[in-house]
Amino acid sequence: MELLDLDDLLRVAEVTLGDVSIRDIGLLESAVSRARATVFGDDAYPSLDLKVAALVQSIARNHALIDGNKRLALASAIATYGLNGRRLSLTNDEAYDLIIEVSTGAITAVPDIAERLRNEPRV
Repeated sequence: MELLDLDDLLRVAEVTLGDVSIRDIGLLESAVSRARATVFGDDAYPSLDLKVAALVQSIARNHALIDGNKRLALASAIATYGLNGRRLSLTNDEAYDLIIEVSTGAITAVPDIAERLRNEPRV
């Protein structure tokens, strides 16, 4: 499973946002580390969807950037799925709604975010 590191996340931010104004680099480091977290030797977030959900939540909620946190949260999900040969299957409206709900705290549980992100084929 491939995950973004801090340099990758900064590249995603630059491509997505152009001029990136970082408020707190430590919060970005924390976001990428959270997706890789382990507890007693086991992954805290064992599936790709859970790892992406943790990353998205950390970026959207912690406001490491002056502007563009929600856009970076979504772009990081797309990039991480892409690194793993998957595509985010949400419509633009579904992705927008999810990121807004995460950023406002309307949805807080990582498994719930992962369920919404889950890349299931549409019929």
